[in-house]
Amino acid sequence: MPSYPGISSEAFRHPLDREAEQALRSLPGFDLVARKFLEVAVDRPQYLYHMGNSVQVGPRQYASLHQLLRECLRDLDVFPEPALFVSQSYQVNAFTIGQEQPTLVLTTALLELLNEAELRVVLAHELGHLKCGHSTLTQMAIWTLYAASMVGQMTMGLSNMLISNALVMAFYEWKRKAELSADRAALIATDDLDTVLMTMVKVAGGSPKHLQELSLAEFKKQARDYQSLDADAMNQAYKFFLYNNLPQGMYSSHPFPVERASYLQNWATSAEYQAIRRGDYQRDVAQGAVNVTANATTTARSTGNTEADRLRQQIEDLQRELDRLRPAR
Repeated sequence: MPSYPGISSEAFRHPLDREAEQALRSLPGFDLVARKFLEVAVDRPQYLYHMGNSVQVGPRQYASLHQLLRECLRDLDVFPEPALFVSQSYQVNAFTIGQEQPTLVLTTALLELLNEAELRVVLAHELGHLKCGHSTLTQMAIWTLYAASMVGQMTMGLSNMLISNALVMAFYEWKRKAELSADRAALIATDDLDTVLMTMVKVAGGSPKHLQELSLAEFKKQARDYQSLDADAMNQAYKFFLYNNLPQGMYSSHPFPVERASYLQNWATSAEYQAIRRGDYQRDVAQGAVNVTANATTTARSTGNTEADRLRQQIEDLQRELDRLRPAR
């Protein structure tokens, strides 16, 4: 698999995602406050919850998943390494929460639906969110929405329609565009467009019993047909309201899979993506990036040896210092 040492999230971030981040970070003090709130109110509670209710992945627990994770960490140069859990659920889902102490969760239904290559796509996608700092930005937006709600209450609701709805729509529009950046991370880490698209097909409507009947070619055609609907202005209006159900206050946090497929297919043929494949990309070296051996067990053993050697050296240094301070007889 391709590996991109020192790659910056700016190398693959979708421009609409980038614009939204700049707008959110322009709020004075929100970046610092959101990170601290995220650590106290989100990172630790969610980590504790999954430690108590899910199966933590490691060298001796879901070892193949652990190896895939570490390979994706290396390929996308992501640090810190998130805790990975498998949670029992009938829903096909994966998500990443937290930033200072990140947690990545896969459901059992997802594991049953996807093969190893497709699980790599999902892991790389979630690590793309982490590398782009989407968890922090999400928390910043939630604080903004909360502040707008408080303003609405203080003005007896007069500002709600002018402030809250606009902020909510802007927030969910950003979240949808953030998914496009994470999809790009998945393509970078796998360098296999068809595998990424097939993962989307399965998540959109795959059945473990009927996988042999799925056609990627037909899904690509469906994506083209969906885009062609924009020729009708009424269809564009319908799409807007499908994403933003204003009367019920319900908003979609993800683009439709066929739309994501179209975005990614376009980027896969771009000069920007081809430059990244050649190693010509913006760099931002992550200190402590994960080194990966070919075997998860070997990784654990070598890591253990490194820690033991470091501890042994510290003990020897301490002993020499004690000998130096001991009075001569």
